[in-house]
This record gives sequence, structure tokens and C-alpha cells, in this order.
Amino acid sequence: MNGLFRTKSLDALQADPTVRTGLRRTLGLWQLTAIGIGGIIGVGIFVLTGQAAATKAGPAVAISFVIAGIASAAAALCYAEFAGMIPVAGSAYTYGYAVLGELVAWIIGWDLLLEYTVVVAVVAIGLGGYVNALLDAFDLQVPAWMQGAPGTGEGRVVNLFAVLICLFVAWLLARGIKESARLNNVMVVIKLAVVVLIITVGAFYVNPDNLTPFAPFGISGIFAGAGLVFFAVYGYDTLTTAAEEAVNPQRDLPRAVLLSLLVSMTAYIGMSLVLTGMAPYQTLNVDAPVAKVFVDVGLPVMSQIISVAAIAGITSVLLAFALAGARIWFAMSRDGLLPIWFARVHPTHRTPYRPTWIIGVVTAVVAGFTPIAVVAELANIGTLVAFIIVCTSVLVLRYRRPDARRGFRAPALVAVAPLGVVSSVVLIAVLDPLTWVRFLIWMLLGLVVYFAYGRRHSRVAVEPGVPAAPEEA
Repeated sequence: MNGLFRTKSLDALQADPTVRTGLRRTLGLWQLTAIGIGGIIGVGIFVLTGQAAATKAGPAVAISFVIAGIASAAAALCYAEFAGMIPVAGSAYTYGYAVLGELVAWIIGWDLLLEYTVVVAVVAIGLGGYVNALLDAFDLQVPAWMQGAPGTGEGRVVNLFAVLICLFVAWLLARGIKESARLNNVMVVIKLAVVVLIITVGAFYVNPDNLTPFAPFGISGIFAGAGLVFFAVYGYDTLTTAAEEAVNPQRDLPRAVLLSLLVSMTAYIGMSLVLTGMAPYQTLNVDAPVAKVFVDVGLPVMSQIISVAAIAGITSVLLAFALAGARIWFAMSRDGLLPIWFARVHPTHRTPYRPTWIIGVVTAVVAGFTPIAVVAELANIGTLVAFIIVCTSVLVLRYRRPDARRGFRAPALVAVAPLGVVSSVVLIAVLDPLTWVRFLIWMLLGLVVYFAYGRRHSRVAVEPGVPAAPEEA
């Protein structure tokens, strides 16, 4: 047990947030908020909303979003407090290391590697569906073999568009954070504008009869829907992984977390009500449900606009989560828990390009050959476990170190943190048991890696506090 619960020094982590780490500080409040919105609004609003309504909750999917949003908001407040305290790359991994110790940090870091990688794959699959819908809208046909993974349709072999977008995002992120942030800003503006357009135009085509019965699957269906759409209401945690690339992290990170979640939840609730009001919920279990309902009401031009916006919006999600995955990997490698080779930054672009490219290739393979529903629930359980650890850690630290400098203090933390834990546990409980099995297999593999390598190479054991910056490639 010796060393399993050694912690990083909180004072050392707070000592100098501008210390040179090899990464480049270029992100302000708007760029950070855009990363958060980019991480939240995407495949959930354009794909999973329809699928959750059709198979889980019916029109009551709006309530599913509220339930998932409460769990996410409780965790968001905890993330905001931590982000204002510890302006260091790694997000929940670093927070857990500072409070609960190395073994817990490893568990959450390994968990986040799975979560962020799987999210990229899920989002890429959803993007492939909208690319196909856009091509169909312009009467452009592509061979069936390249339209989706095996088992998702007759003659399908690979989701080729999903593969290509994963590789493009890896290339872009490896080129530099500033370039990636600029493109992300543009895509976020586009998708927010189109979401407002969808809600405004769609409201005129809502048929109240489609909203009855409102909860055809009952209370259990609403909670099952929340377990599925929870995938759509997180993503703000991705911006906290970029702490060492923020200009003023202790001020801007908490604000960006809360702003991004507020904007996104408003969009989700509005979209879900309009979507289920425009079409019977039973018809929404398709690859591109939002585009489909506008075609069905005789607005094919809107369908084309939506497909373009969905592609832009979903690409911004890919950027946010691929960036986050690479930064978690970078932080764990810099701490010695994974080989330092992965923490070498590019001498010109100042990015952790090695994990960036590995994540790009892995997600390309998963997205190309796996159905979306299987991957989405696996991503959800990883995030919920992260939320449990973050909510627990921030409450422990509030009592253990009440004197610590905090850029933001979560209100009513004694109620908010337990709410985040309990709601996350409830949402885990409604997931498919097979998802638990897959997750446990991944965690057992992680423990093998930790005890075989990470525990013996941990830099905190030799050099407590913040490890020195890695060398360049």
C-alpha cells in the first residue's frame, strides 16, 4: 500500500500558474467557453435527441435532458471550483491527484482516456450520418459500403467519413492550439446560429398531437433516456484540460465551465421540444433525425442548412474531446505514470502531438467499424465515474484545506457535491449491464498497467509537487 495514495502538493500546483510547461498560453474566456460549447453541443443535439425520444422517453426526452442536466450542473460547479484552484493540465485527473492520491488519480486518468477517446468515436459516427444526409439532399449517391459500420444497414462495411474526420482533427490539433481554437470558434458560432434557426422555424410546425402521450415509456423511460442523453450534456470538462494553454486560467476557467453549460442546456431543451412536436417520436430513430423532420414538413432547404451546421457543430465536438484526451495523456506521462515519450511536445507547434495522433488513429478505427449506441453508453459511464470523483474531491478539499486560494467557490457545496454523486450513481445504474462489464475490463487493464509501470516510475514519489516540464521531441 506504500505510495498508493501519495498526493501532489496543492501549494506547489498553485504556486505559479504561468510556469513554462512546454505548452503555449493563447486561450481567453471566449476561446475557453467555445471549447466547452463545442464539446457539449454536437451529436447529442443532432442525433441522440431523436434516438432517445424514439426508444427511451418519447416527447418526455425534454425531462430526460433536465434530469441529466441537474447531474451535470452539480458536477460543473465542482469542476469550476477546482479549475479556479488548480490551473494545471489534466482536469479531474490532476484534481484527484491533489486530493485523493495517486491510485485514484490513475483510475480517473485511465477512465478519462477511455471516455474522451470513445466520445470522439461516437461523434465521428454521428457526423458520418449527417454527411450522408447532406449528400442525399443534393442527390449525390455514395456506395453503400462506405456509409456506415457493419450491421447498421445493408451492404455497409465502414463509415468512411467518420474515419477521415478523425484523422483530419488529429492533424489539425497537432498543428497547434491557436489554429484549432480559431476553427472551433467559427464552427461554434455556426451551430449556435442554426440551433436558434431550427427552434424558431420549427416552432411553427409543432403539432400538439405529437406530444401526446408525453411519457409513453413511463418514469423508467424518462430516466433511461437521461442515462442515454447524458452523453449530450457534458463536455465542459474538456476546457479544463487546457488549463496550461489559458492566459488567465484561475479567472477564466470557472466562468467558461458555467457559461458553456448554461448556453448548451437552453439549446437542448428547446430543440427536444421542437423536434418531438414536429414529428411522432417513433419516427426519430434515424441517423439524422433533425434534418429528416424538416424534409417531412416540406422544408428541404432547411434540411440542407441543418446538415451543414451539424457537420460544423459535430466537428467542434471532435476538436474539444480529442484535445482533452491528448492533454490527459500528456499530464499522466509527464507525471511518469505513462512513458515520458508521450509527453514530448512538438518543437515548432508546441503540442503533445504523439498522443494526439494515436487518439486520431484509434478513434478512426472505432468510428469506422462500430455502431453508435454501443459506443455512446461506454462514454457515459466513464464520465459519470469522473463526476463522482470530482464531486467527492472538491468536498473533501473544502474541509481539508479551507484556507486554500480559490478563484471560484461553488455555492451550497455541502448539498451540490452529494447531489452530483447521487445523480451520477443513479444514471450509472440505468445503463446497460454490458456497458458495466466493458468498463470494468478497461479498468482492470488499467490497474495492470499502473502496478506494472506507473507506480514504479511515478515522478511524484521522487519529486513531490509539479513535475518539471518535459523536453521537446
